[in-house]
Amino acid sequence: MADGKVNDSPKILVFSTEKISDPAIDMAGLLKLHYPPTVYTIAVPCSSAIKPVWILHALERGFDGVFIAADGTDCPYGESCTTKTGQLVSQTQEQMKAKGIDPARLKMAAICSVCSEPFVKHVKSFTEYLKKLSN
Repeated sequence: MADGKVNDSPKILVFSTEKISDPAIDMAGLLKLHYPPTVYTIAVPCSSAIKPVWILHALERGFDGVFIAADGTDCPYGESCTTKTGQLVSQTQEQMKAKGIDPARLKMAAICSVCSEPFVKHVKSFTEYLKKLSN
């Protein structure tokens, strides 16, 4: 383990939604779709409820990146979820810039309840990008 990273994999915090993206992430495990062991998930009711301070806290406490697995248009809490989450990401990236944190360390994608393979692809791609940032 070097610099707190397992196999030099970046540490990624994933905010997933309980009813939509979380089942896809669970299914990825059941299907034995592999992604780095340094990916940690926290389930939230709706991606638009994530607070910028949570993202900044994660990055300041050692996470290399934060990935928001948003509901997209499937959100049971409202049709504007994707728009609100996008605004949250933009706002947080501005705060990241002001603190000297690369805004590319925050990524968002809509992940539906059966999108296990797309989730794994997003996380693997994000992992490779974060590896390049740290070199």
